[in-house]
Amino acid sequence: MADEKKLCLSGSGITKVFGIGRQKTVAVDHVDFNFYEGEIISIVGESGSGKTTLAKMLLGLISSTEGDIYFLGQKRDISSQKKKQEYWKNIQAIFQDPFSSYNIFNKIDSVLLDCIHMRGGRKLPYAKKVELMSEACSFVNLKFEELTNKYPFELSGGQMQRLMIARIFLLKPKILLADEPTSMIDACSRATILDMLMQLRDETGMTLIFITHDIGLAYFVSDSVYIMEHGKFVESGTADEVILHPKEVYTQRLINDVPKIYEEWDLSTV
Repeated sequence: MADEKKLCLSGSGITKVFGIGRQKTVAVDHVDFNFYEGEIISIVGESGSGKTTLAKMLLGLISSTEGDIYFLGQKRDISSQKKKQEYWKNIQAIFQDPFSSYNIFNKIDSVLLDCIHMRGGRKLPYAKKVELMSEACSFVNLKFEELTNKYPFELSGGQMQRLMIARIFLLKPKILLADEPTSMIDACSRATILDMLMQLRDETGMTLIFITHDIGLAYFVSDSVYIMEHGKFVESGTADEVILHPKEVYTQRLINDVPKIYEEWDLSTV
């Protein structure tokens, strides 16, 4: 499947080292990857495996110590603020904690208006902007007229997460990076959020990258899965290859650690 598609984001020898000398920590250790347009990818690993550091490098929030990232076949250049802003039109993120994803001083209207302006709609009549904001809110089952003039912190965690998706609906980036997007919300909202992300992917053809420790989620949604341990990709392939036929002991342990409803839980590895 991936071979027929265009390469969207790729990396060669991506490394991130924090500190120097004895204090040195290698958070990401020479990883290579190829992500294709319209593909759903999961990067799976335990806490501290380096997956969130890698996500921040892909977003251009932190620099890499070594290696190159390529975007749409070109070596990524985010050397100036203007180039960064251009790159961020094409790659966006939804984070685990919706409460820290918003500026508490900005009302919901300005959060959504910023997205319209970022996509070049600054000169649109205000009525048209309201129409776009209403459409984005209704896509995530929220009513714009109930949100207008409110602050994000007046919403529940699930509503905040849906507002994040409304932002993505307006921005329509080529790549969406979702870092544990459903771990802080209840099971019902979780299924809804995943469903909305899938629908958005189907409508816009964007590449969806999940950063998660949930191997069940990875199997359910992904075309490709990368397993990360101690900053390295230890196994990668299609979801079926990696999760139904794991080769690495670490991958096998991650799968065995998922509690099964119909089996007695083995807590000896905890």
